[in-house]
Amino acid sequence: MINKDNIISIEKLLNNKKIIGSEYLSDSFGINCIKIFTNDSNKYVVKFYREKNTKFNAIKSETKNLMFFQKNKIKFFPVVQNKDNNFLVMSFIDNNKKLPKETKEDFLNAIISIHEKKDNKYGFDFDTQIGGLKQINKKSNNWVDFYRDYRLAYIYELINKYEPMDLKINKKIELLLKKLGSFIPKNPSPSLLHGDLWEGNILFNDKKFAGFIDPGTFYGHNELEIAYLRWFNPDFIKKNFIEKYNDIIPIDKEYYNYEPIYQLYYSLLNVYLWDRNYVKDVKSLLIKIKI
Repeated sequence: MINKDNIISIEKLLNNKKIIGSEYLSDSFGINCIKIFTNDSNKYVVKFYREKNTKFNAIKSETKNLMFFQKNKIKFFPVVQNKDNNFLVMSFIDNNKKLPKETKEDFLNAIISIHEKKDNKYGFDFDTQIGGLKQINKKSNNWVDFYRDYRLAYIYELINKYEPMDLKINKKIELLLKKLGSFIPKNPSPSLLHGDLWEGNILFNDKKFAGFIDPGTFYGHNELEIAYLRWFNPDFIKKNFIEKYNDIIPIDKEYYNYEPIYQLYYSLLNVYLWDRNYVKDVKSLLIKIKI
């Protein structure tokens, strides 16, 4: 699974600990993600590109993202053990995919602890990744401009560049982009976000929250992240999640009206990154938006 040259390079990054085993975790967007076992009974996760990457480097972006968390003492994320131009070596968070059937305090408090961290602008100090794709994080004072230009319009234009959707869909999206300021809050407090908070990036161990992986962080409207969680709607989100979250960080009374506009970004991402079947979800969300 890991060739000899890669093993030698990774072992050097681990101060010459010997790799005695490995386990494939994923292989998406040209990135190998492998769990390794070392001779001192430790486990690590290693990420590296299958082939040389000359475009946006999602691994370097993730490394900077994780180091930001470490510097600011934000837990719940893997710890960077070492890195170079080709490899990211980080700690392994024990998990066994046994998920709770309802929202529990450990998971809720972890999200709250991130969303409570604030900034005075939307965006971030560097571009972050989502599904290997660059998320543009230019600093902005205007949430409507940021969400329109660097999220919705950005992914919409990428789709049109490679394989446009139906004309009716495109017309509705273009109208929404023009009128976005009439639909979403204009200046919500910029909250720190995980950035790619779906079920697959939330780890549990024996139904207890264990940690987050694969961040694509920026400062934005916290309800964007809530909308993403509710769009996939896993069991640990369904029951009373909004009510419990609202008890600590208030949700806008108009939230349910613009929730599908926030979910549209992630649906468009899935159209571009994963499967054209998600065009059906785009249609469904545009119906809910009533535009």
